[in-house]
Amino acid sequence: MLAFVIRDGAARDLGNLEGLAPGLLALTLLFGTSSMEAIVITFERRIGALERLLLAPLRLPALLAGKLLGGMVFGLVTTLAVLIVALAVFGASGVNWPLLALGLILSAAAFSALGVLVSVSVKEVFEAQTLANAFRFPMMFLGGVFVPVASLPLGLQIVAHALPLTYAVEVLRAAMEGGWSVSTSLYLVILAGFTAVLFGLAVRVLARRVA
Repeated sequence: MLAFVIRDGAARDLGNLEGLAPGLLALTLLFGTSSMEAIVITFERRIGALERLLLAPLRLPALLAGKLLGGMVFGLVTTLAVLIVALAVFGASGVNWPLLALGLILSAAAFSALGVLVSVSVKEVFEAQTLANAFRFPMMFLGGVFVPVASLPLGLQIVAHALPLTYAVEVLRAAMEGGWSVSTSLYLVILAGFTAVLFGLAVRVLARRVA
């Protein structure tokens, strides 16, 4: 982020720096939640702990839901530290707190579900991290964190709108600017949809692997 600030000559413009805060929050959530899932679930599968948990009277979706919630909590706690610093620097006036809280929770759920899907698709931790980066780094540069999606070529805009980070950034930006529009509500629904689809795929993949 510092590199982009220096490149754009925004170091003297507090408004431009403030514009990067929603993207920083979204990136912290993305890397925090997905990294947690990629490490924990993959490691538990490797040592057989996950299979032993499946011997309990517990359905597979419930087990993975617990893992998803764990990743969400880790990512939200990490992001809370970044949020406190951002609010201390830029101020908390004008923040739409209900939208901010809802946006953080739904974004964390979507990113955690992505991490769960990645982790159940591979066998080793390093494979999970490598596969996760194959999704995270394109999202980082196409999701509107550094460059507005509207300024991208049409083809990349289409790709950007297929990425959950794009909607997370837009929701968090609207929340920090104090707004809540119809499009913001739609973005929240899309984030919930990403969570459901990615989690459903993860359940199916893991069910086939442990069958």
